[in-house]
Amino acid sequence: MIQPFVDVQLLLPELFLSLAAMAILIIGVFLKNDHTRMLSYAGALSLLVACFLVPSTEGPASAFNDAFRADAFSRFGRIAVFIAAALALLISHAFFKLEKLLRPEYVVLVLLSAIGMGLMVSATDLISVYLGVELQSLCVYIMATLNRDSKRSTEAGLKYFVLGALSSGFLLYGASLIYGFTGSTQFADIAAASVSTDSPVGLSFGLVFFVSALAFKVSAAPFHMWTPDVYEGSPTPVTAFLAAAPKLAGMFLFGRVLVQAFPGLTDQWQPVLWLIAAASMVVGSLSAIVQTNIKRLMAYSSIGHMGYALIGVTAGTATGISGMVSYMLIYLIMTLGVFACILMMRRPEGMAENISDLSGLSQSRPGLAIAFTVLFLSLAGIPPFIGFFAKFFVFTAAVEEGLFILAIVGVVTSVIATFYYLSVIRTIWFAEPAPDFVREHDTIVRVTAIGSAVVVTIGLVFLIGPLASSAGTAAEALFPVSSAG
Repeated sequence: MIQPFVDVQLLLPELFLSLAAMAILIIGVFLKNDHTRMLSYAGALSLLVACFLVPSTEGPASAFNDAFRADAFSRFGRIAVFIAAALALLISHAFFKLEKLLRPEYVVLVLLSAIGMGLMVSATDLISVYLGVELQSLCVYIMATLNRDSKRSTEAGLKYFVLGALSSGFLLYGASLIYGFTGSTQFADIAAASVSTDSPVGLSFGLVFFVSALAFKVSAAPFHMWTPDVYEGSPTPVTAFLAAAPKLAGMFLFGRVLVQAFPGLTDQWQPVLWLIAAASMVVGSLSAIVQTNIKRLMAYSSIGHMGYALIGVTAGTATGISGMVSYMLIYLIMTLGVFACILMMRRPEGMAENISDLSGLSQSRPGLAIAFTVLFLSLAGIPPFIGFFAKFFVFTAAVEEGLFILAIVGVVTSVIATFYYLSVIRTIWFAEPAPDFVREHDTIVRVTAIGSAVVVTIGLVFLIGPLASSAGTAAEALFPVSSAG
């Protein structure tokens, strides 16, 4: 049943962002590019306001005939993606100004993409899932090609679009099979069909296609082939955005779809997800070793990290989903921090992207060297940095569920990944100094880099407890029976 007032209230953040995007688009037509900073601030402010508009409900509440759900899980995800999008906007202005790429449509695209991600983490219907995924994806396709004078950027956007269209086909085909064998697009009805004794085989086929499409969206192996080229070719602020917010939204969607729509097919989807998680960790850790471009290294690093996050989803328990939620938030902080550091790798002739450009950074820019070092150690999962606890949470969930081999694969690949993170740190501290970077940087970029480094350092003391508690509350929203009991 559609209740107009309740429906509008539950989706108020997305509706507000829609109005903000239209207003910024209209204002941008009349403003010169010199005023784009004001539009970036307006976009970031709109995203922060949207965080406060996210409803806080006593229990789960549905909107638009149960197409969307407002609960603790969606609340956590929406606030996280809105904040990530706001940070990505704020750290992008200096880069686009120096590269002469200032355009108001970038702000609009980030806002529209944030709307799509908000819908993704709230969706409880196959149609609303597709709507959110495609809105987010179409915006990022355009953002990847923002530098139209760059062959790399155009190629990255074209690759992403073509392969993304293929994954959208998988998503639609899987959704059509699921609808055909259950007679409904709503998660509750699909769940009822999945737990019945005569669950149709076609439902499992539909699930495989659906999972494949979602794996593409989070760049999990073996659906990761687009990731290194798109990360390298896209403008660096776009890469920062792409590496953070859409991954979190996609992983939250993964958790909701598998837990709430297919609880009766756990025996079918768990082995598939086991293989995807293991493949992502192995491919990410081994492929990153030979990379010389830092953006490509971060691409393979993100593939590996998606594998670790998928361990929590594979467990399929409240503890596993809680671990995934914690992991993705910590990953988001570390990734935005690293890319803020990368945005400071600028020389008079342009951006420096090779790892060798960091040679001797500790002598010329000790502050930047410390930030890089702390963030890479946290990404490697070395204690006492907060990245260690992210992996600890998902490995614990895997062991509790009896997924011992998957946990062992995770530990081994973490050790391998530590090698390439430490090799970058060695270059920063012990190699012969390379020419220094330009020292004129946007204050927000510096604050983001330093702030992220501080968070991953002191997070053990101040953040782990509240984060674990909030993640647990969010995860329990997907398990109403267990949480009630």
